[in-house]
Amino acid sequence: MKWLPKKSVVVPTDFSEHSVQAIHTALEMVEHGHDVFVLHVLPGQDYTSELGLYAPMNDETRADAAEKHLRDFLKQQDLDGVRSHVRVGDPGFGISEYAKEVAADLIVMPSHGYHGVRRILLGSVAERVLRHAECPVLVMRRSGTD
Repeated sequence: MKWLPKKSVVVPTDFSEHSVQAIHTALEMVEHGHDVFVLHVLPGQDYTSELGLYAPMNDETRADAAEKHLRDFLKQQDLDGVRSHVRVGDPGFGISEYAKEVAADLIVMPSHGYHGVRRILLGSVAERVLRHAECPVLVMRRSGTD
């Protein structure tokens, strides 16, 4: 199996420094920056969430705001050449489905590195992507004590 170069790589982002590192790793694997698809998946808003009670925002409004934030974030990081997209839904399934839609050769994503009870309670997006993605997934281990 040939590892490099990839034709298209999806990188999910949570706007962290670790996501920026994952984007840079993906950029090393492709010929052109536009072959990297940076994706942010907003969890769906249900009627019991605080935001739903106090703010008149629907999923479309939230997605529009997140798209602007993602574009600004990428520009601040000097990552203007990559493609960006925002989805609403379950992050693990959303990442896997988006990778399938763009025929990604690889998904590169950071791990939160949670252990024990915290991992059980919060779940693992990376684990869900590993189970559902139809392409290889590179999960980058976070260093330090986040």
